[in-house]
Order: sequence, then C-alpha cells, then structure tokens
Amino acid sequence: MNEIRPKKRLGQHFLKDRNIARKIAGSLTGKGYDTLLEIGPGTGMLTRSLIERGFTDLWVVEIDRESVDFLRSDLPDLRNIIEGDFLTLDIGGLFRNNLAVTGNFPYNISSQIFFRILGHRDKITEVCCMLQKEVAERICASPGSRTYGILSVLLQAFYRTEYLFSVPPHVFSPVPKVTSGVIRLTRNETGSLGCDESLFFRVVKTSFGRRRKMLRNSVGAEFNIKGEDYEEFHLRPEQLSVDQFVRLTNWIDEKRVKSE
Repeated sequence: MNEIRPKKRLGQHFLKDRNIARKIAGSLTGKGYDTLLEIGPGTGMLTRSLIERGFTDLWVVEIDRESVDFLRSDLPDLRNIIEGDFLTLDIGGLFRNNLAVTGNFPYNISSQIFFRILGHRDKITEVCCMLQKEVAERICASPGSRTYGILSVLLQAFYRTEYLFSVPPHVFSPVPKVTSGVIRLTRNETGSLGCDESLFFRVVKTSFGRRRKMLRNSVGAEFNIKGEDYEEFHLRPEQLSVDQFVRLTNWIDEKRVKSE
C-alpha cells in the first residue's frame, strides 16, 4: 500500500488500527437509511471496513487533494468520492433519501460538523463517529454534569446519544495528545420542539455563554427581562433538561410578544 503524508493543518490524525476501524463500522445500525457518508476518510482505513461491512451506497467527502488521489488509486471501486468540504457540501441537493454520517472527525472542526448535521437533522438519521474524548463526553452528558453544554442540549433535542468506547492515542498518525471517543447518535421522534427553534438555539447558546451565572443574570439580561420572576431563573444552564429549555424559550417568546 502507498502512503500519504498526514496534513496537520487540517487537524486530522489518521487512524491506522484496522480493529478499531472495524469496531466503528460495526457500531453503525444500518437502520432507517441506505446511504452512508464518511467525512475525512484520509488513508481509507475506516472506508475499507465500511466496504467490508457491506455498505453499497457509500460516499466519502475529503478536502485534501493528496488524500483524494490516494483513495482513487488505492480504492478504485469506491466511486462516490467528493473532493470538498463537508461544511459547505450541498447535502440536500446530493442526497434525496435519508443517510447516516460517519468518520474520524478532525478535532478542530468537530463542533462545526455537528452544527451542520443539526441543520440537516430531518435527513441525517444516524451519526457514528470518532472525535476528541472530551467533546464526545460533552455531547452525551446528562443535565447536572459538569460537561453538559451547548452541544449536549442541541443534539439531545433531536438525537439519542450514546458514548460507545474510548480510543488510545497510539493508534493514530500523527499521534494526538488526547484520547478519542466513539459515539453514536440516532434520530429521535421529535419533529418539532414546540417552540421557536431559532430562539431555542439562541437561548441555549446565551445560557452556556455565561454558564457560571444563574439564568436570571444571563438569559434575563440578554432578552431584557432581568426583573421578571421565572420559576427556574435561580438555576444555572447545566441544571436544565431539553424540555426545561423548551419551556424557558416559550416563556421568553411570550414575554417578547407582550412587550411589542
């Protein structure tokens, strides 16, 4: 097999352990979708395991030209190679049916990838990926946890989240300074949250932007309702569940309407 030189500028650490790749591929349920999109395949270690697993409608998106050339040479039967950036990919135009997303997500853009997934949550029914363990744990954290944050709330509003297993640094090239984690997200039954969803996103982001403050001092100040008495204004954002954030959003929306 030929080798390519990893591109550190892309924040990517290439997986080199076939057993880990097979374990990730085996963690995909294959339910509710026929199409699978891998983000950042690099040297194709996970890609080969996905092919072995039997995914026939397999697509990969890779931003690095050298990696794309390598994949085309080393995996000639892999037809659906997109040279481009997942963050700007025309998902709605390329894929008509439901799909799953997988990959070893680059550490420096993993949050951006998840926000992009959220934007296409009605089409992306499953995500099984590897990323920095700290971020993986944050996504799967429960209310009250120290790691519970923006991504926890927004993703858990629309997906069931599971932390599957940890991956040590030595199975990557170059070797990262942190441990990785593999998680699985499966779309839940929520179609609509029952609130203004753009306002919901804003409320969540505002709350955790000042996570050490009580909601009275963060959200209240942001929406100019600081003097109002809401039943949970004495709490901090990490104490609120998704449903509690929905109720808070509806209350803020009602206050905004009355003030207009």
